[in-house]
Amino acid sequence: MKKIFSFLLLLSAGSAYAQTHLEQYINSALSSNETIRQQQFLLDKSLWALKEAKSLFLPNVAFNGTYTLAGRGRTVDIPVGDLMNPVYKSLNQLTGTNNFPQIQNQSVLLNPNNFYDVKLHATYPIINAELVYNKKIRSQQYDMQKVEIDIYKRELVKEIKIAYYNYLQATAAIRIYENVLALVKENERINTSLFNNQKVNRTAVVRSNNEVTKITAQLNTSMLHQDNARSYFNFLINQPLTSPLLIDSIEGVPDPHIVNDTAINKREELVKLHTASAINKNLIGLANSYKIPKLNSFLDVGSQAFDFKVNDKSPYYFFGVSLGFDIFSGGKNRYKVKQAKADGKVIESQISNTEQQLKLQVSIAANSFNAALVNYNAAVSQVASSEKSYKDQLRMYKEGIALYIELLDAQNQLVSAQLQENISLYDTLIKQAEIERANASFIIQ
Repeated sequence: MKKIFSFLLLLSAGSAYAQTHLEQYINSALSSNETIRQQQFLLDKSLWALKEAKSLFLPNVAFNGTYTLAGRGRTVDIPVGDLMNPVYKSLNQLTGTNNFPQIQNQSVLLNPNNFYDVKLHATYPIINAELVYNKKIRSQQYDMQKVEIDIYKRELVKEIKIAYYNYLQATAAIRIYENVLALVKENERINTSLFNNQKVNRTAVVRSNNEVTKITAQLNTSMLHQDNARSYFNFLINQPLTSPLLIDSIEGVPDPHIVNDTAINKREELVKLHTASAINKNLIGLANSYKIPKLNSFLDVGSQAFDFKVNDKSPYYFFGVSLGFDIFSGGKNRYKVKQAKADGKVIESQISNTEQQLKLQVSIAANSFNAALVNYNAAVSQVASSEKSYKDQLRMYKEGIALYIELLDAQNQLVSAQLQENISLYDTLIKQAEIERANASFIIQ
């Protein structure tokens, strides 16, 4: 018995969390939409840019090799003959020998001839404020791209919901017209029978025929609206335009309390602007980084010699550090800072304006939902009274105490009331989707 109870508990839990067809369509669209895929590619690009910024903090090692041949050109004259020949002459006289020959002055080329130099050249930034700010900016740009994707997803969800409800609305209208068509065909049959029995004149038959034609045309129009709604919905979810849609059962209007959530702090548009403001602050820091000296180190390890010789004297290393900062740049750096600060003021103004726009959007969406709810309740009441009126007119017409024109009037009122109820019902759902978009209450997976 315990196992049976556990099984039923799991079954009920699974059904409680079962997704509706609309939720499944939304999840499918978010994973297959081409625009989202394009945005994802841009996100990947931002991620690689961030990794590139991080890599600038690591040592850079490169291999360099040169070989030079030189002839003529500038030389350095070394007067070794003028310096040493007098000394050598004196030594020869003192020794009575010619052991110290006379030598010529030397002229050495400045450019090395038949000379090679191969080395590993490594550089490492010790202090570089530009790299620090660049990394911060790249990271924030990556976050902004993620927000950009969420903005598009939220807008897509709203459009999908509205398109789906428009399809359901058209489908429900078709059912209404099909029911009405059955009624007017029955009226046509009754009027034809009464005319054959000389109970009514030909006008009643002609009017009933016209009603059949009119309702048939309206039914065909609703079918075209349904086809268009289905095609647009399938376009949004990246399916073939003619794919059939699974229909959820609509049990009633949304919870009226959804209008109580008027917060706008969850809107991605504000998050994006605040991220842009943070980026601007780092851009100001980047522009001011000229005040901080740059300290870099380098190391060369290699071999160099003439005639491709490699011996114990050819290997070498060369290490050093470099320090540099701007002393005078004609005000260029200060102007960059002022430009960045001006951009910051623009972003602050955009944040303030966007907040007001979003608050207005939430307010309008809430008021529209309340109005749609009032219209729906009025339409429900109108359908109830119209159904009663039509039944009474149909009964009296069959008894011969009411004119056909009165029956047609009651019938048209019933059709209009049913269509208005259908429109009002799905209008409340559409307004719910707009509220979810306005206050960002829909949870995006």
